[in-house]
Amino acid sequence: MKEQQPIKTIGLGELLNGVEKFFKEGYRLVIVTCLNAEGGFELTYSFDKDYKLESLRTTIKLGTDVPSISGIYWNAFIFENEIHDLFGISIKGINIDYKGNLYKTTIKYPFTGGALKEVDSCQSKQ
Repeated sequence: MKEQQPIKTIGLGELLNGVEKFFKEGYRLVIVTCLNAEGGFELTYSFDKDYKLESLRTTIKLGTDVPSISGIYWNAFIFENEIHDLFGISIKGINIDYKGNLYKTTIKYPFTGGALKEVDSCQSKQ
């Protein structure tokens, strides 16, 4: 029998409350992933407790500011810096912010695909 690994889709405004719920219930943060999605990005936050994996997923448009979860799960800062450096997503309030210097890449935001020019444009307006 295949084990269930539920993924709950939420709005960005629900992210911090959803993450806080997992924290209060004793889940550990496993990983935060990012994928290109039509017109933006898909962020998935995965948690584990007693070998049960559950995830929260939100989709954002290019140029959207994402709140950091590092105030809840301290270790999230590494995932959040990585997402910023590879995808160009602005994450606000990271407890240790490398300001785009976690990774040195020859291409700025290499995982943005065709959206690179739009991301650079959004970043320069900030």
